[in-house]
Amino acid sequence: MIIGLIICLLLALIATFLAGLQNYIGAPMVGLLLGIVISNLWPVSSEIQKGTKFASGKLLKFGIVLAGGTLSFASIMGSGVKALPFIIFNVILSIVVGLFFGRRLGTSQNTGLLVGGGTAICGGTAIATLTSIIKATEEEFAYAMAAIFFFDIFAAIMWPYAALAMKFSPEQFGMLSGLAISDTASVTAAGVTFDGLSNGLVGAAGLTGGQIAVVIKLVRTTMLIFVAMGAVIYMLRNSGGQESSNLSLREQLVKTFPYFVLGFLALALAKTFGLIPDLIAPWLGKGNKFLITMALVGVGYKIKLKDIFSKGLKPIFLGGLTWLAVAVSTLIFVIFLI
Repeated sequence: MIIGLIICLLLALIATFLAGLQNYIGAPMVGLLLGIVISNLWPVSSEIQKGTKFASGKLLKFGIVLAGGTLSFASIMGSGVKALPFIIFNVILSIVVGLFFGRRLGTSQNTGLLVGGGTAICGGTAIATLTSIIKATEEEFAYAMAAIFFFDIFAAIMWPYAALAMKFSPEQFGMLSGLAISDTASVTAAGVTFDGLSNGLVGAAGLTGGQIAVVIKLVRTTMLIFVAMGAVIYMLRNSGGQESSNLSLREQLVKTFPYFVLGFLALALAKTFGLIPDLIAPWLGKGNKFLITMALVGVGYKIKLKDIFSKGLKPIFLGGLTWLAVAVSTLIFVIFLI
């Protein structure tokens, strides 16, 4: 097992370095891609498999717990209040579209939920969190990540130029980018591009379009707390009917409840009430991203490229549909209401 963990550690370090060279692809996604490529080029021993399985399971949950320390219920207040109704609408829209069209495309219900949740909130972190709660397979996890990846990169590159062509104000671009791009790194990259193209134009609140986008994205990421709690309820209801009739409701809850979510919520509450020192908070974010990167390297080791192209095209198409739904609804908000 140690060899597999060392491989995940080294590839996570490489992924973090490569992600730092550009702003469009985050370290977790780079880690997933490295895991897939390397495992398909060289044979994987049982010893390595034990380590990658531990990384994709246990380390993923530890990373999600740390993510709670980067989120705050209080961030919904302030600048994000104006965007909150649009955020909630898009979260609901994305998940509904993911489930509805996923069923018609023949993908699993878990895949539809992962694609919808990832598009709605924050890409890889949301997919990782939901995967652990609803007990999705590693294949469903990887397909959802791939589905988000392609359209997120496209959105990050395309929206700044589209917004400039449509003569959007900083407020309009901030709303568009903050709502219609999944990953935080991609939102930041799009914001930097727009601010450069618009020569740092500031809006009425004294913020550039890129700064507004990051504020809105922060509020949107906070929705992961509520979606995670909703996923817990969804999972418990679905699993309850599958358990043995000899088990009581309490025993069913004890057996199926994802306890790592309690740690996630505890750190989110601590962050909200200012109980996490300023010196520690940034390290929680770095630890969260690095552990999830290691976990995704482990997931990548279990995915075969031929499966991505033979079985993963439907999830990618589903990701396009959810992305398009969110993009259209956001453009309507921005053009007619901002």
